[in-house]
Amino acid sequence: MRRLILALAALAAVLVTAPPAHARAGFWAVTELDPLPATLRPDVSYTVGYWVLQHGTHPYDDYDALGPTGLLLTGEDGTTLSFGGTPLPDPAHYATTITVPAGRWRVQGVQGKFAPYEVGTLTVPGTLKPAPPQYAMQAGSEITDYWGQVKPPGFPWKAATVIPARARFATPPGAPPEQGAGQGAGQTAGQGAGQTGFAPPSPQPAQAKRLDGVTAASADGSSPWRQPYALIVVALAAVAGTLLVQRAVRAARAAGRREPYDPPEREAREGEEVIGLG
Repeated sequence: MRRLILALAALAAVLVTAPPAHARAGFWAVTELDPLPATLRPDVSYTVGYWVLQHGTHPYDDYDALGPTGLLLTGEDGTTLSFGGTPLPDPAHYATTITVPAGRWRVQGVQGKFAPYEVGTLTVPGTLKPAPPQYAMQAGSEITDYWGQVKPPGFPWKAATVIPARARFATPPGAPPEQGAGQGAGQTAGQGAGQTGFAPPSPQPAQAKRLDGVTAASADGSSPWRQPYALIVVALAAVAGTLLVQRAVRAARAAGRREPYDPPEREAREGEEVIGLG
């Protein structure tokens, strides 16, 4: 039993320190913001454009089933502000309107089925300090262009060759109708939203918000964040079952090696005649 406990503890330590299962399998994405104003002022509404890119280079394969996206801001006192995004005509491109009080805010991108992404630290009044990249993006020598005139920041990510996409991604449900592409790659978020029919931003109260079902965790009940814990439980159960079976087999073999029971000869009782043959 002691060896069983030690084996289970060792396996649990390995699984807990290992990277999440979805990251090892390549199920990750990044959130990139369109250029922001030089200074964001307290309690002023700004329309912010952002991109949710699987592996940092392309829209999610099942684009229509990605789920809610948005921006999640967390203040130093624990206050959270959640801003749900609206799809734009460009694949993997969204926009939201934010109103942020003065202070320092941790900014995360909510990415539907993907885990939240660390965007950076926003100082108000001030601007955004980007966080270090969470994943090592390897675009390679070739990159596919899924977009038209409006492209994600940094495209083509230092690739030597750009390949046009064979089929354009479908516009997700609820997206505004596509209009003429007169925007450059360096557009501001406000310009992008204005050309796709967005209403001018309106002031919002500076309090914790929850819009369009966006939360800090994945909005889908089948979030890949739960997969590592399920794998740990299954692995521990498998190891425990294997060790118990091995123990039972060893016990059975030991029982088989024992000599058959040979009862001692009955001793003659006192006063009883013992007749010997021969």
